[in-house]
Amino acid sequence: MTQDTVGKSNSSPAPVTEPADQRSIEQGSRLKKRIRTVLVIFMLICLWVSIRLPYEVESGIELLLNGPNRVNPQTLHLRGEFVESNLGPSVEPGGGVTVRMIAEQYLFVPQCVLVPTGVPIRIRITSADVVHKPTITETGDEIKAVPGYVVETHLRFARAGEYHMPCHEFCGPGHYTMRSRLIAVSPEQFQNLSREARVNCALR
Repeated sequence: MTQDTVGKSNSSPAPVTEPADQRSIEQGSRLKKRIRTVLVIFMLICLWVSIRLPYEVESGIELLLNGPNRVNPQTLHLRGEFVESNLGPSVEPGGGVTVRMIAEQYLFVPQCVLVPTGVPIRIRITSADVVHKPTITETGDEIKAVPGYVVETHLRFARAGEYHMPCHEFCGPGHYTMRSRLIAVSPEQFQNLSREARVNCALR
């Protein structure tokens, strides 16, 4: 009986133990996966910093320079200062003219604006999508339009003429088509033109 017990005891399978090499290989594999995950997260953070951070810094600088002129790029056309009916030149009580414009890929709205000569011109512009930089070629004045903020600049045209205003900040494949015009006319001619003519540069 003792022999049978001993025999049975000898025939039972021994517990399977994982070899130390196999365990170390699996641990190494798990460690590699964790390292890969951390590297992917780190690369995504670096990508966000390289793309978004300059915009945030630039936007912050624009906010400091121009005050709390904030707008929502997604609702520009629906309400507020930049609704379609408010774009273009408008005469202020003091005799100056304020021009409101929107920059968006790949055009300026409106694309042509009439302004009078010899009076203060205030241009208020914002962007609906990315950073744009309309530049008045003949004068060298640059305006950086930043999404979410209203940027303002002041001009005065001494002589009548057509002033080209292309975008000098690369904003995508259609960047080369993005240009606008300011046409300066005499104050008398400007006064006799309708609002539609001032916005569309319809001199005739």
